[in-house]
Amino acid sequence: MLRRSLSSAVSSAVALCTVLLCTSSLQAAELNANLKIVRYGPAGQEKPGLVDASGQLRDLSAHVTDITPDVLSDEGLQRLAAIPLDQLPVVPGEPRMGVPLTGIGKIIAVGFNYVNHAAEMQVELPTEPLIFMKATSALTGPFDDVIQPRNGVKLDYESELVVVIGTRAQYVSERAFQRERGGQFTKGKSADTFAPLGPWLVTRDSITDVQNLSIWSEVNGEMRQQGNTADMVFGVAKIVSHLSEFMTLYPGDVIYTGTPAGVGDGMVPPVYLKPGDVVRLGIEGLDEQRQTIVPSH
Repeated sequence: MLRRSLSSAVSSAVALCTVLLCTSSLQAAELNANLKIVRYGPAGQEKPGLVDASGQLRDLSAHVTDITPDVLSDEGLQRLAAIPLDQLPVVPGEPRMGVPLTGIGKIIAVGFNYVNHAAEMQVELPTEPLIFMKATSALTGPFDDVIQPRNGVKLDYESELVVVIGTRAQYVSERAFQRERGGQFTKGKSADTFAPLGPWLVTRDSITDVQNLSIWSEVNGEMRQQGNTADMVFGVAKIVSHLSEFMTLYPGDVIYTGTPAGVGDGMVPPVYLKPGDVVRLGIEGLDEQRQTIVPSH
């Protein structure tokens, strides 16, 4: 059976934990695929897999060499959906779960995108999505340890719905965007292991309503965040459309869509993560993550 607990992520001034939703073009027809796609094995040696309805991990490597952006096209997903799961070999034991997609081109994140989180941080609601970038070198598996960076003393946790682009999207860009729009938090969000992803990608037809999912996190067994994606300032469709105005979105690009209230930085006084702390988080229908904070090497 596939292990059911997965984890959180962190950043130097504000940490980041994620659960992943895979979506293709938001206007496309339904897939009828209902896939849970994973990559498993030692870091750098991951194999592709699927999780069946009973939670068993099955090896997919006889059909695809890896889970790449090309696999995320509607045609690629339909090919995977046509494979009889009961004919795929069952993977024994409890192997490490890796980032469920390789070849991620860019990570885009949206700040203060939950009404209650903006309130706890005492900031005005953004009038358009506040976006920033994260380094792809921050990616790590959903159960891997999160490393406290050197001189990092304000590690925080954030449970986020993550969207993966499946279809190329582009609109337009212009000079005013870089001077008159948005904000930046990249340095505090990009340390190694600060972008856990997983446990799996699910196809868009696996979720009835992406804007009505419960989302939560806990630290050392204490519940901290309890929210719902209905509380987003900007929904998933709006975010994808908005981003496509400023940059081309390619298959495999990843979008972090924000976190609800309950982060450590919003407490009075603030409470930050330290080595030894264990963070769990989850999103309805997308399973859980679990990670331990460890000191820098």
